[in-house]
Amino acid sequence: GTFLVRSGVLTSVHAFAADPTRGFFVLVFLLLVVGSSLLLFAIRAQSLNSESNYDLFSREVFLLVNNIILICATGVVLVGTLSPILFDVLELGKISVGEPFFNTTFAPVTLVLMVFTAIGPLVNWKRHRFALLRATMLQALIVSVSAAAISLWLFDAGWNWLVFVTLLLCVWVVWHTLAEMWKKVRTAKAGVIAGFRRLSLSYRGMVIAHIGLAITVTGVAMTANYDIERDVRMQAGDEVDIGPYHFIFEGVKEVEGPNYMATRGIVSVTKGGSDVAVLTPEKRRYYVRRDVMTEAAIDAGFSRDLYVALGEPLDDGSWAVRIYFKPFMRWVWGGGVVMALGGFVAMSDRRYRIKVKQKVTGAASGVIGGNAA
Repeated sequence: GTFLVRSGVLTSVHAFAADPTRGFFVLVFLLLVVGSSLLLFAIRAQSLNSESNYDLFSREVFLLVNNIILICATGVVLVGTLSPILFDVLELGKISVGEPFFNTTFAPVTLVLMVFTAIGPLVNWKRHRFALLRATMLQALIVSVSAAAISLWLFDAGWNWLVFVTLLLCVWVVWHTLAEMWKKVRTAKAGVIAGFRRLSLSYRGMVIAHIGLAITVTGVAMTANYDIERDVRMQAGDEVDIGPYHFIFEGVKEVEGPNYMATRGIVSVTKGGSDVAVLTPEKRRYYVRRDVMTEAAIDAGFSRDLYVALGEPLDDGSWAVRIYFKPFMRWVWGGGVVMALGGFVAMSDRRYRIKVKQKVTGAASGVIGGNAA
């Protein structure tokens, strides 16, 4: 991905570096990093033999399946990104791969991933009996269906089966993760707090990361299916309803910045008669380059983001205004932050540092012993 967007192979708003030499540098850098890793793996391949035996229904298999699903998700993105280029190179015509392709292919892969992510931590290493999980899974299913249905009813934006199933699986992941952690904590003889402290950092990191995944998937599902975008013509005093919000265009005024002049629009936002925000999008004209830049106004909230961008003035004195309502957009990025936090917590587990230290000490002892001999 770094090579594609930095070398100019892709035509995208993110592919701003179309310098072939820079693409070559990125390619060489990736070759050195990835190539050295694969070379080290090849050199030590014979010493990595494993004689472990495990049943089909075991944690090892669930981890393997999760990795395969993640590879499939990566492949979907890669195919969707490179297909237009390959069709053009092979002279098969020009195609455009957009949102419908990714919604059709990536969404099912993600939903399957959520199922295995929830069940994996519940299964024992080596082997496990499915019958032992029936009661737990049935309880989680009842809670997940109820929570997903109530969430859609509270959001009041219409029924959507894909969103319902996605929310169901997100609650499924969170419920299974927290229920398993509670099961481990409550069995501690010294109490719940002491039991939580006894949990390894790697386990805590796993819990945090799984919750972060559920948060991100929830945000993506809600944003992709319930976002609203409207291009409207507005004069001072005009009003428009978008989603549950009422937008009032108060007019425009000229303002001066440190190195620019700007035409600033004033848009009041209300919901149910209560004031929500006053958004001030701008069209800026910079003194030096004479560039005209559009600065969108954003009101970020816990469960929605509101965007207003000021377009061009029209002949009758009105303005072209673009308004976005994006529910749960912050959850997409917030979930990523939570997953990263979970990764850092897991990496800080002292057991991993001890294992590495033991390996290094053992290797050093072997070298010293060999030299002495």
